[in-house]
Amino acid sequence: MKRIAVFCIPAHGHTNPMLPVVAELVSRGDEVRFYSFNEFREKIEKTGAVFVSCDSFLPKLNAKQEENLKKVSTTEMSIQDIRTTLAMNDFMHDEFEAFRPDVVYTDSVCFWGKLNAWKYDVPMVVSTSTFAFNQMSSGYMKSSPREIADLLFGLPRVQRELKKLKAYGYKNKGLFALIQSDNSTDSVVYTSKRFQPFSESFSDHYVFVGPSVFTDKKPEKNPDRPLVYISMGTVINDRPDFYHKCIDALKDLEIDVLISCGKTVDIGSLGELPENIKVCPYVDQLDVLSRASAFITHCGMNSVSESLYMAAPMVLYPQTNEQAAVARRVTEIGAGIPLKDDSVGGIRKAVLDVIGSSAYAEAAQACSDDFRSCSGPSGAADFIESAPHSSNGVDIMKDLVRENFKLEILYNAFIIILACLVFQFISRKYLWIFIVLAVMLSFPVKKALQNMAYQRLTRKTNGSNQNK
Repeated sequence: MKRIAVFCIPAHGHTNPMLPVVAELVSRGDEVRFYSFNEFREKIEKTGAVFVSCDSFLPKLNAKQEENLKKVSTTEMSIQDIRTTLAMNDFMHDEFEAFRPDVVYTDSVCFWGKLNAWKYDVPMVVSTSTFAFNQMSSGYMKSSPREIADLLFGLPRVQRELKKLKAYGYKNKGLFALIQSDNSTDSVVYTSKRFQPFSESFSDHYVFVGPSVFTDKKPEKNPDRPLVYISMGTVINDRPDFYHKCIDALKDLEIDVLISCGKTVDIGSLGELPENIKVCPYVDQLDVLSRASAFITHCGMNSVSESLYMAAPMVLYPQTNEQAAVARRVTEIGAGIPLKDDSVGGIRKAVLDVIGSSAYAEAAQACSDDFRSCSGPSGAADFIESAPHSSNGVDIMKDLVRENFKLEILYNAFIIILACLVFQFISRKYLWIFIVLAVMLSFPVKKALQNMAYQRLTRKTNGSNQNK
């Protein structure tokens, strides 16, 4: 029997995949304490774990800070996470002294979980509710100018907060280490190797268990009367404008429509609803998706995983760069289409395209079969109970860093030689044009070379594994 301390931020998308794993751990006789927030108390207690409330440690926020959190500001989230960690310091000291956990199972962006695991030298397993991100897979994240500016201009503020951790004995490994796990960090990822971008680049410290869900239900579609389900998730769901357009787009079609709008939208403000359309604050999403022929989604990882688990193809409408990364992967496997035109006509066309083509449904079904073949919550529980883990020593990313260093030297040397030739044999007045072009081309050229190196290293690693 293990003593396991579980930590998560106050977010449904991060908490929900941990719950089936916690229930599995409890069923095995492990003693589990789940440090969370009152909003999730009922769900957590249903797993059999001991719920420990952390609401009193959350910093009081002003209107600007609340607005920044709603906009998913990395700077604001990091600052508030650090302040929460410091507010919990004395409490967590007493908890770790009394409970003495064998393992910490913590959400990937829950700073107080990670920092306390490092501080008290307890083996840690990270719960990764999105894709696992590293140098290769992070290429799926296309940050907007606003997000880039938020990170750049907010970094000095975050650094000032990070410095405060040292006085309390926390092992501050920097913001990057707090946000993103490396290839030496034991991590549970709730997707399959097939769906995870660049899965070969992750070491044996990662286990891909597939979606973590509470259900034995299987897809049951009605081809004669398609059901279209619409949800914008639990964070950025105050979108009455978008729901109005969906209603106008779909009201005259021979389909049923169910909209889950959350608690912030006044359903009455949507007006009189057509007979084929229903709007609810919340639904049993897995049940609905098991019957849905199409899902208009914000592309949160949980929602997309549940949709594919239930073989429901999607109309993809991401609101953040992380969601855009998930949407890109769904598009690549052919299980959905991006909603590039969110007008009434654009929404209608996208829905008709998805429900009118068997290719999307077949791709979603293939992914469903893949997900259901994964180890699920049981595999995650095995991994947590046996932490810490060792690796087989293969780390493609370390080899790639070395390759990138060599490529950087070669590229720069090539540019310098060409610049000298331009200067010597053509005309010095064209030198500035050459330098500008070299700088502009450096990123795509180096990226292409990096991808080539990655493919070469992957083939080499796969060949070595086959020969063993």
